[in-house]
Amino acid sequence: MGIILGLKPKSLHIKPLGVMVVFESYTYGKLAELKKILISIAGPMVNLAIIIILECCRINLELKQTLLYSNFLILLFNLIPIYPLDGGRILKSLIRLKKDNFQTEKIINKVSNLLMVLITGISSILILYMKNIAILLVIIYLWIILIKENKHYGLLEKINKST
Repeated sequence: MGIILGLKPKSLHIKPLGVMVVFESYTYGKLAELKKILISIAGPMVNLAIIIILECCRINLELKQTLLYSNFLILLFNLIPIYPLDGGRILKSLIRLKKDNFQTEKIINKVSNLLMVLITGISSILILYMKNIAILLVIIYLWIILIKENKHYGLLEKINKST
C-alpha cells in the first residue's frame, strides 16, 4: 500500500505475527495521516482477502478451516487498538488529525495500557478455562511491545517537560 501511495520502503522487519515495512519519512499533515491509516489497514485487509479467497477454494476441509481461523485471528489481533499493532496505528493517526504529537502520544499510551490490562485480565480467565498456553505467549508478546512503547513515551514526556 505504501508503494501504491508513492512512498519508498526503507526497511523490512519480520515480526512473530507478520511483516512490517518502514517507509521513508512522511511529510506531516492530514494527507500523511490518511496515508498512514491506509497503510495500517492494508495488513488486516490482506488477511480478509485470504479469507475470501479460501472460501472460494476447494481444498481439504480441515486445512481450509485452519487457514480461515488463523487468518481471522490475525486480522482481529492486528486491529486491537494497542500501539504499535495496526489498530493502534490507525487510532494514533486518527487522533493526530485533531491533536498535536505529544497529546496524541499521551492518549495512545493511556489507551494502550488500559486495553492491555483489560486484555490480560480476560486472557487470564481464558487461560484457566481453555488451558491454552498460546494465549499466554500472545499476552507476553503484547506486553513486550507495550513496554517498549512505554519507554519511548517516557522519553518523549521528559523531552516535552524540558522544553
